[in-house]
Amino acid sequence: MLDHISIQVDDLAASMAFYDAALAPLGGRRLLEFDFLVAYGTDQPTFFVEAHGVTGPQRETHIAFAAADRGKVAAFYEAALAHGAQELHAPREWPEYHPGYFGAFVRDPDGHNVEAVCHGE
Repeated sequence: MLDHISIQVDDLAASMAFYDAALAPLGGRRLLEFDFLVAYGTDQPTFFVEAHGVTGPQRETHIAFAAADRGKVAAFYEAALAHGAQELHAPREWPEYHPGYFGAFVRDPDGHNVEAVCHGE
């Protein structure tokens, strides 16, 4: 179970613009902002974006954000691509994970594998 996650980024301003746009269709928004750290969530901070070098070397992270339905997955994907994401996998069903698993994957400005997923029809 995921309570919260933090990733490091090279350009905090670029990442804020990317995640502001990509998370909006999923109901996510910026809840806290400091010089070196931004926190996103719906009602409490669950996803933190931190300037690289604050706590150690950067490594690729995979993050999956919950979406309410398939339309929200597609909206996440389109918003992410419009804000500089690299396409990894367009929205589709992934039956190898389980029936009804519908996800889209992009690479954010710092190379993280970011997904939006809904479970069900």
